[in-house]
Amino acid sequence: MASDNRTFRDKLQAEITELKMLLRAIPATVVTLFVVSVVCMNLLANKTLLQLDWIALDGGILISWLSFMCMDIITKHFGPKASNSITVLAVMINLLTCLIFFVASVIPSNAGDYDAFNGIFGGTWFILLGSTIAFLASALINNMLNFIIGKSFRKNPDGKLAYAMRTYISTFIGQFLDNFIFSVIVFIFFAPIFWNGFHWTWLQCAMCALTGAVAELIMEIVFSPIGYRITKKWQRESVGIEYLQYIGMEKQK
Repeated sequence: MASDNRTFRDKLQAEITELKMLLRAIPATVVTLFVVSVVCMNLLANKTLLQLDWIALDGGILISWLSFMCMDIITKHFGPKASNSITVLAVMINLLTCLIFFVASVIPSNAGDYDAFNGIFGGTWFILLGSTIAFLASALINNMLNFIIGKSFRKNPDGKLAYAMRTYISTFIGQFLDNFIFSVIVFIFFAPIFWNGFHWTWLQCAMCALTGAVAELIMEIVFSPIGYRITKKWQRESVGIEYLQYIGMEKQK
């Protein structure tokens, strides 16, 4: 491999060019579903669906599986770096959306009682903080695990078994970390301060993470055949071939 003597400016320009090519390469439907799922997951996390002595679940569990399925599809075809880039993009769009929601919630209106609207769309800063940190950390781990596990299937890396194992294992671990980090940040550190003593216990956080990971793993098992067919279709149709060739040449520099 040739040594890389490019300047920082050259490398930055190369990264920008690569991102532009990636955004053109990935089919818009997958990117759209991914971004929408991240935005919805942040909103749904405001509601606790179930709270018992040993378990607690928030509304984000209803859609977070879709985020991870999209990441698995992108990682399989384009690689972990591409999936990480789209993850960061989705997080930035989510933050922008939350800002717009917040601005809308604080603008006064005499047309009616919008307290419920303002409470939901105005958001809570520590929920946004917790969800952002948790999702970024879990996504990076999920994408790398997915890639590493896929590489371990050297005989048939594109087969159904390889796809199943890379998605099942990475999703379970990624979802557990996402749920646990979010629960700890929001319901142990901040909720007791800002929600009049309301909180979850460490056991509830752990069980929420475990139960959520199992539930989302089941979702992954149900929908992974769709993800597998999408990746095979992309492979047959050479989706994103220009991007894949570009990153291949970049690795040789």
